[in-house]
Parts: sequence; structure tokens; C-alpha cells
Amino acid sequence: MSLKFKAVPIEKEEEINCILGQSHFVKTVEDLYEAMVNSVPGAKFGIAFCEASHKRLVRYAGTDDELIYLAKKNALAIGAGHSFIIMMKECFPINVLNAIRGVPEVCCIFCATANPTTVVLAENEGGRGIMGIIDGKMPSDIESPKDIEERRTLLRKFGYKL
Repeated sequence: MSLKFKAVPIEKEEEINCILGQSHFVKTVEDLYEAMVNSVPGAKFGIAFCEASHKRLVRYAGTDDELIYLAKKNALAIGAGHSFIIMMKECFPINVLNAIRGVPEVCCIFCATANPTTVVLAENEGGRGIMGIIDGKMPSDIESPKDIEERRTLLRKFGYKL
């Protein structure tokens, strides 16, 4: 059995956050939808899920047509069985991750980011799986005391710290 590796970039605009994960059942789309709307009322998002058996369709749901389109497009490009992707605006992964992790079908979350992201895949005759994620860029240096203060100020500005 041969195995080949492939890198697929997640296509999205800079202000859009995404969550990429793996689950195990077609019910995932509806349960992720409920987790999103129950975590952030009014959230704008799109979800797509790659069904790994039966019809092998990309299943989808969401509240925003543009984000649903992006989720479907990226899910199809990634094409890894039982993977899901959530694209979101006007809310952040930190607001929904616990609810997403709490969905019974969710096995793991590979990333939650607004950074440029590449999905590293392995493919054989049987299908395709996610090996890992390249999330953003490599560090350029160690933070200085000034950088620490800027980080602390930013967290308080966003309301995550008092």
C-alpha cells in the first residue's frame, strides 16, 4: 500500500477564525451547530463535515452563507474522513471550544486559529487523514518585558483579564 503526503492551505480571509477537528458520526453537523448557537447567540459561522462512509458527502450547516460556502470549499479540499471545519466571524474560538469539545462525536481538535493555516495530509488507496497542522509562522524572537506588557494590555482590552 502506497502512502503520499499532501499539504492543503485553508482558504479564508484574515479576519475569519476556523476550527478544524475530527469526529465520528454524521450527527456531528447538527450537534456542532447547536454548540455554536448555544455558546454565542447571533454568531456568524459555517460548518462542514466530511462523511467517511455511505454516500461520503460533505455535510454542512451554519448561519452565514459566505462562511458556509468557505467551510464546504475547505472541507472538500481537505477531504479527510470524518474531519470537520468551522469558519466563524464576530466570535472567537475561545468562546466556543469547550462546547465543541463537549460534543459527544468530537474526537479531537487540530487547530483553532485566524492565522494562515496548512493542513498536512496523508493519502493512500483507502482514503485521506490529517497528520498535522502548520498554524501561522515560526517565532522570530523571545518576548521582551515591553512585549509582556503589550500582551497583558491586549488581554485586558479584549476583556479576558481584569
